[in-house]
Amino acid sequence: MELDKLLVELINAKASDVFIVAGLPLSFTVGGRQVRTNTDPLKPADTEEFVHAIYEEADRDIHQFIGNHNHDDDFSFSVAGIGRFRANIFRQRGSFGAVIRVIPFGLPNAEEFNIPPEVLRCATFQKGLVLVTGPAGSGKSTTLACIIDRLNHERHGHIITMEDPIEYIHRHGSCIVTQREVPTDVATYGEALKSAMRESPDVILLGEMRDYDTIGTAVTAAEMAQLIFSTLHTTGAAGTVDRIIDAFPASQQRQIRLQLSTVLQAIVSQQLVPAIDGGVVPAFEIMVVNAAIRNLIREEKTHQMDSIIAASGKDGMRTMDQSLFDLRKSGLISREMALQYSIHQEALRSRLDTEGL
Repeated sequence: MELDKLLVELINAKASDVFIVAGLPLSFTVGGRQVRTNTDPLKPADTEEFVHAIYEEADRDIHQFIGNHNHDDDFSFSVAGIGRFRANIFRQRGSFGAVIRVIPFGLPNAEEFNIPPEVLRCATFQKGLVLVTGPAGSGKSTTLACIIDRLNHERHGHIITMEDPIEYIHRHGSCIVTQREVPTDVATYGEALKSAMRESPDVILLGEMRDYDTIGTAVTAAEMAQLIFSTLHTTGAAGTVDRIIDAFPASQQRQIRLQLSTVLQAIVSQQLVPAIDGGVVPAFEIMVVNAAIRNLIREEKTHQMDSIIAASGKDGMRTMDQSLFDLRKSGLISREMALQYSIHQEALRSRLDTEGL
């Protein structure tokens, strides 16, 4: 199958990803579930042909990937009349492989993606650090795109995004929007962030905080009255704070804990849960940092955050289990899915039993 025909089929199937892996037929992800096509299993020569076609379509030099024998490659590309895509190219068992993700043209609509107003409220912060966390493929980029779009149309200033790769394209609204792709436009996140500090930024989107040097620079930027958004592959507010602090040497952890307690504004954790209608629906944990949470961070008592989040619904907070309970109560997800994706399974089961859900 030609690449263009595959991409058209991918979009027509309303799939989010296609897997090009030797030993398997072409496989799609549709509504969070894997669907294998009725094609012959791919051979290594087939996957290599697809990978060459992807590089040709993206107008990139495949020899850089071939020369970096044990390194993957990740980039976005567009196909006129079809759509935008993100490709990850890798090797497995000595053969080439690829996963291509569909990136919709235009920006996502928060209501269509079931992103609640409490999450979009993160666009009202004037400075500090906001983190959107969750496993790979949980919709973090979509959530951030909605927040950045709101900022772009509700205030004035310079928004700088640093992504690997760029997924959603933002046009200039009431803000100037500068989008830099790592490593195409700039070598690393750390270099991009340090450069951004000399570019009169008001809002910075850092695609991922990958190491303690980048985290330290982001926290320092947040102290300098910039509003910083970034992501981590963590689950829950407490786990996110602990991951950040544990990234630093023991001698620096006290200092970063104090800095984080000052600059952190909110942590949004999300995951995509299979819905009853066959699609997926996001579940959110939302923590807005208040005086009590700042004290817990300073005093190394992050394990107590859940109780404050659970008791602060009036302030727009919710735990992941509260979100799952609400999704079950509204009939969007099954009881089994609510329990499977819960953090405290027994407590949620008891609450569902009490409500007859």
